[in-house]
Amino acid sequence: MLSPPALAGLGDDLAEVVRSVIAEIRPRLIEAAFSGNSGESENERHSDNFLSVHDLWMHDRYRELLSARLGSFVYASEEAEPQIVGGGPEPDLCILVDPLDTSELAVRALNGYTHVMAYSRSLRRPVASVVGDIYHHVQLYVASRHEDGIDRAHVTTADNRRRQLTPRSPKGLSESIVTNFLMRPVERFLPLSQKGKLIEALAMPGLDGKRRGRIGLDFGSVSLCHVAAGFTEAVVEFAKGFAIWDLAPGHYILTAAGGTVMDLEGRPLSLDYKLDSISDIADAMERRQAFVAAGSEQLALEIIDTLKE
Repeated sequence: MLSPPALAGLGDDLAEVVRSVIAEIRPRLIEAAFSGNSGESENERHSDNFLSVHDLWMHDRYRELLSARLGSFVYASEEAEPQIVGGGPEPDLCILVDPLDTSELAVRALNGYTHVMAYSRSLRRPVASVVGDIYHHVQLYVASRHEDGIDRAHVTTADNRRRQLTPRSPKGLSESIVTNFLMRPVERFLPLSQKGKLIEALAMPGLDGKRRGRIGLDFGSVSLCHVAAGFTEAVVEFAKGFAIWDLAPGHYILTAAGGTVMDLEGRPLSLDYKLDSISDIADAMERRQAFVAAGSEQLALEIIDTLKE
């Protein structure tokens, strides 16, 4: 029988591990950028994704550092099949890791992110999540479930200042910055360009005649974290869907900050990712989810309405 996890300090433990890995990997990535040697490797698990030696190094490093702090857990990294780490035959915690998100940009010293989420299989939900930004001053986006049963979210900057994340005043679509991972020309940019109702709604002028709506580029879980922080208003993903390691860490952080994540029918996405067994975890890592994430339910539903063409 699975035992509920000890929640005290878990978010801080994960944040320290992520910060440590960021400090170690950043010089390697910068050297790759200036040398032009990206260290690209063949990606046998995801043939259409960029994979570098840095992804694989971070995969191993996270397993090592997390093992020292957490003991036994299921390690579910993007770069390998799920495995049990430590001595426990049936550990409660599943640690979901995307070691290096946007690695093809990270090796150019442009953007680089890293995701770690702790999911309790007994509670059937995340209990801590950290999304790290390798190159920017706002460095860690963190959420954790506290012993009082409340989920709280905060950011930590590179100078170790912490700011709590709480709901912002809702904005309408015409006043919003809406982001999408539009880098892939055929798979995502072209479908986005064909969403006429969404583009028209963003282009609507305000009462003063100014057009404030914008479409921006953003990446994986950090895109939901930017909504949680109030830097952007929403994320849309309708073409291909996000894999669990790209969606789940940011989903939990945004939910803890008071935002919402919905499917394209307007139904809130559950934080229960059904990671009951090793085979369930492996199956979950093969699925993709389309969604709209926003700072408010009102804005999410407004966006969803524009996608129904």
